[in-house]
Amino acid sequence: MLKISVLVDNNALIGRYFLAEPGFSLWIECGGRKILFDAGYSGIFLRNARLMGIDAAAPDTVVLSHGHSDHTWGLSALISERTARGMKDRPALVCHPGALARKKLRGADAGMIIAPEVLGSFFNLRPSREVMEIAENLYWLGEIEPLVTPRGTLGEAMDEGGDWRPDACFDDSALVYDGADGLVIITGCSHSGICNIVEQAKRATGRERIADVIGGFHLRSGSEEEMRPVLSYFEKAAPHNVHACHCTCFAARAALAAKFEADELGVSSVFEFK
Repeated sequence: MLKISVLVDNNALIGRYFLAEPGFSLWIECGGRKILFDAGYSGIFLRNARLMGIDAAAPDTVVLSHGHSDHTWGLSALISERTARGMKDRPALVCHPGALARKKLRGADAGMIIAPEVLGSFFNLRPSREVMEIAENLYWLGEIEPLVTPRGTLGEAMDEGGDWRPDACFDDSALVYDGADGLVIITGCSHSGICNIVEQAKRATGRERIADVIGGFHLRSGSEEEMRPVLSYFEKAAPHNVHACHCTCFAARAALAAKFEADELGVSSVFEFK
């Protein structure tokens, strides 16, 4: 079984007073494991989680989809919370090695702000470019290959030599759950290309049927030029559901909803899969 609870998104659903921010964080329960997938910009994931009856400070594993600030800066709040509560265990932290590097967007810091040696004091760092099983039937996809669409660049990243280079977002990855109803693909921002992520998930599992694609698709304009290859690929992939959020603009979500089951997602959304 897989259960996904949305702790942070740009949108908070009506009904209870949750906080939203332009970031992303999920709480995932799978095979008896508890996984924090991204941590948003700030500590609101902890507050929202408490309102949902979730202790987000006590994951077995933390997974970072990539190193951008809207997905990693909340780690500072997580460390503070765990330290204040005297929590001594070191949860695994899974990410691409590049997620630990400094990044810049438009000249401003936009990447990991905690040095790897400091992170290693609080987490068991498990950086990997390879596919890795995180929980029963739940897999980290590692470095995403440009299987369908070419890879672009966004801002700059610091290389191992300390030089700033155009950032090809090699660190952007995702999770896939191999469930009874098909694959559930869980993305952060999809800088590596949402079509590439879906294709890699299919190849990693050897399955074609897709139950859902959940997360940020990094479709920022919704223009015909941007959407044409995505819609063409998704028509062939035929997902049963699509839950695009976070860095997916309204026009892009509307275009997806016109062709697929595309329900609303926001803070406090909960999804369950067999």
